[in-house]
Amino acid sequence: MSDLPSPPSIEGAPSPNAATAPPSGPAGWLWRAPIADPVDRRNAPMLQVVLLILGSLPPLLWAYRILLSGIPWRAEETASVIMSLSVSAFALFGVALIRRGRFQWAIRQTLALLALVMILSYALEGTSRQGYEQPLAVVWMVLAGLMVGRRALWLMYACVLAAFVAGGFVDAGRGNPIDTPMNVTISIVISATIFLLIAIVIDRSVRALRESLADANRRGDALASANRRLEAEMAEREKVQQQLVHAQKVEAVGRLASGVAHDFNHLLSLILGYAAKGRRLEDAAELKKALEGVEAAGRRATAVTQKLLSFGRREAARSERFDLGEAMRDLQPMLRQLFDPDVRIVYDVPATVLPIQFDRAQFDLVVISLAANANDAMPDGGRFEVTLRASADGAHAELSLRDSGHGFGEDVRARLFEPFFTTKPAGRGTGLGLSVAHDLVRAAGGCIAVDAAPGQGALFRIVLPLAERALAEA
Repeated sequence: MSDLPSPPSIEGAPSPNAATAPPSGPAGWLWRAPIADPVDRRNAPMLQVVLLILGSLPPLLWAYRILLSGIPWRAEETASVIMSLSVSAFALFGVALIRRGRFQWAIRQTLALLALVMILSYALEGTSRQGYEQPLAVVWMVLAGLMVGRRALWLMYACVLAAFVAGGFVDAGRGNPIDTPMNVTISIVISATIFLLIAIVIDRSVRALRESLADANRRGDALASANRRLEAEMAEREKVQQQLVHAQKVEAVGRLASGVAHDFNHLLSLILGYAAKGRRLEDAAELKKALEGVEAAGRRATAVTQKLLSFGRREAARSERFDLGEAMRDLQPMLRQLFDPDVRIVYDVPATVLPIQFDRAQFDLVVISLAANANDAMPDGGRFEVTLRASADGAHAELSLRDSGHGFGEDVRARLFEPFFTTKPAGRGTGLGLSVAHDLVRAAGGCIAVDAAPGQGALFRIVLPLAERALAEA
């Protein structure tokens, strides 16, 4: 595999395939090689182009030389055509390897063959006859450094140096007055130095790229780890939130128990009274009426128990659309059971339909939590007012809950919605009711505000977006 590290896999980030979507047309074929490594996959199109040129151009040139040029064939050209066609064959084989996902096999065998052919060419023909091909050695060094790694780069440089030395020996042995051993040696040293500088530049550039990519990998891994931690924390927070909501429901059911017990005693008295009356009756019509009374009282008792069971049941939050006015009217009997007998409840809930999007059980919990605090603030009795209106802009519903209790100061008001903050004595409250109510209203896109002063009661104002406006904005 390449020495270059692969980019990190980050949740929520686009995949490498998505980030480098293949172009349409013939160019897209080059990008659709099944290569797993993302860096190799990005290098594959360019390498395929190089290999296709190496695989197709030399055979065409030799065909022209043999069939159309009219120049007599020279014996030394036989070795050249064999090496050239061998390179073309291996280049096309390299393309086939890339199309099968074997990118590293393709680049390594191609570079090895090119290095061997280069050394043989210099050893057979000398350095002076490789003037046109010499710049190609730079291309092979670049390919080795970028696509395989530093070791391959310096191995390719060593092969270039070996080719220069082999070619120098051939040049010196020809007896040409110009190609004296000193001149050949100086030429080899100059060429080797030039290619050494090129190798150093390539090596430094590839190393800088490798370090930048490694740094990006580390940052990506850190981001992915932070993502996972954040998701775990969010899941845990949601779980704790649901537990808090359920705990508040259980606490609210407990506070409702005394009022429910009073209602049940009343209903049981009705049932027993109708039953005793029925035993004394002999007229069938009168007996039927008594049984109907028993049935009506039983249905009322069933309705109360079902309401409490539904409210106290532990279920996942399920947002639904319902009429706020109807919900408040349904809550009126439960509020009556919640408040002490000497607290007067005043309802101002118009018949206007005000649809909202909220979890119905959670909305009931918000109102009951606020009402329970209002009841605790009026130990000697008082007045609890419920007012429902549409906002002036017609986009929100405004629910006001006012009590005539002892109120509180600015210091309490500043911390009112903090978890576990309470002014009640030990054993009288957890300090979670208002915090949970605040979070539930915020989660539904609304807000909750409070206005209070010592000795002047408290006013809680809940503003919720109407469902029509929420759907229109979505």
